[in-house]
Amino acid sequence: MTLFKSNGIPVGKKIAQKVVANVCRYVFLLAFSYVLIYPIIYMIVNAITTSADYYNPSVQWVPIHLTTENFKNALASMELGKTLVSTFVNELVAAGLGIASCAVAAFGLARFKFAGKSVLSALMILTILVPSAMTIIPSYVNFQNFHLLDTPFVFWVPSLLGVGLNGGLFIYIYMQFFKGLPKEIEEAAWVDGAGTWRTFLQIVLPSSSVVFVTVTVFSVIWHWNDSFLAQMYLTDNFPIGTMMSNYPQKLGFWLTQTMQMSSFTAAQITIAACLIALLPILIFYIIIQKRFIASVATSGIVG
Repeated sequence: MTLFKSNGIPVGKKIAQKVVANVCRYVFLLAFSYVLIYPIIYMIVNAITTSADYYNPSVQWVPIHLTTENFKNALASMELGKTLVSTFVNELVAAGLGIASCAVAAFGLARFKFAGKSVLSALMILTILVPSAMTIIPSYVNFQNFHLLDTPFVFWVPSLLGVGLNGGLFIYIYMQFFKGLPKEIEEAAWVDGAGTWRTFLQIVLPSSSVVFVTVTVFSVIWHWNDSFLAQMYLTDNFPIGTMMSNYPQKLGFWLTQTMQMSSFTAAQITIAACLIALLPILIFYIIIQKRFIASVATSGIVG
């Protein structure tokens, strides 16, 4: 006798539908994962392949001979130590300053009423809409007049004032989250004698860890990959984003100096350099991904 569930569908048919749905789901996920992971697999395989295997049409995914020379040459041509120091001093410190200053600005715009608030909010939105390429000339002239070019202050000062790299977007993200926090918690803190700063530091910030994770991930990745601003404001000691943007020219100059033009493949060294530049951000995202996904879902950020 055929067994039926409460909705009248046979048990066997219901199980078959569930199995087919699961198989289709896994096939889609595997195909989508392959599309995402393919560039990484391609880069790893070609970075550890010798030049003979690289030009061998019979060698596709499994190299016959392995080498680490591409990574050694990439490390030497990138001047990795100096590049990482410049990235930390110029970009990551600016990212930290921007994360903090944008939170303060967003809290003021979200919680307080004052004259000119609508104007400031409109200007904040305008900083999101106007690309940095349209304001780079006046910014360059201002920094030149203050003799700040080729110093970390060209990155620190805008971030400290909340107008650094994508600062307007970070303020907007913070604002949307702060508006959703219960005002009763802050009012209770004010009744207990807590001032504005104490309320912000001891009440608002501990309750906003999810949005801080979101802004931190965006800020670190965007500052790590920044090449435009650094290339405009610096003439030497470039961070890693600018280094990778100009890497083909840098590599050609290094190969000419070291007389290794015929010994190695420039394309493979470039791929190895891209992997080296990608690795810290990849590790950072793997460590923080669970909290980042939860924070995006909680704060309602899409796109």
